[in-house]
Amino acid sequence: MSETPLALVTGASRGIGAAVARALAPSHRVLLGGRDADALAKAAGELPQAEPWPVELTDFAALAAAAARIDRLDVLVHSAGVAELGTIEQSDPDRWRRNFEVNVVVVAELTRLLLPALRAARGHVVVINSGQGLSARAGWGGYAASKFGARAFADVLRAEEEALRVTSVFPGRTDTEMQQSVVASEGGEYRPEQYLRPESVAAAVLGAVTATPDAHPTEIVVRPRGNR
Repeated sequence: MSETPLALVTGASRGIGAAVARALAPSHRVLLGGRDADALAKAAGELPQAEPWPVELTDFAALAAAAARIDRLDVLVHSAGVAELGTIEQSDPDRWRRNFEVNVVVVAELTRLLLPALRAARGHVVVINSGQGLSARAGWGGYAASKFGARAFADVLRAEEEALRVTSVFPGRTDTEMQQSVVASEGGEYRPEQYLRPESVAAAVLGAVTATPDAHPTEIVVRPRGNR
């Protein structure tokens, strides 16, 4: 009997990452990646075959040590991210650097560290991107540029690692704590019903991960329906 496949989900303590972990849990052993060890432990207690994987993703020595303990990985979902917004005039180098460090550099480095484990399983890498990775708008420069970078990373990984499946998921605006912060910074009124639910994005991820072996879902765009 084959062993239950293993998935690692970053940003798994809340939002889209937590929803993805819940969606994968019935069919996968899930490593819950994130910084908040207490939140991860609580989430792991609510899911079958799940365990915390606490690490500060921007501490690259700690990241390497944590990744070294994984010798075979079927699914890697990059859901952790930041959104440092501002106009070009408002955005100093630190703001650009924070966007790129988490949204691009961490994604690239964690994938690089786990390539042997992913190759061993002929695994699947899923990058949770954004609508801003397809079309940028005013005030989102650093964030959008980082998401364009994440899209390019996924495209290159797909070309270089032909044994792996690599999927970019581009959600529209989603009802998360990050979205609440964004709306607050824009001075708007937050109405959850206008946005995608995290579970809807997670369903798209699950569909990609469970696609038949002959299929390679490369890009999935998910938008709120109707007046959302």
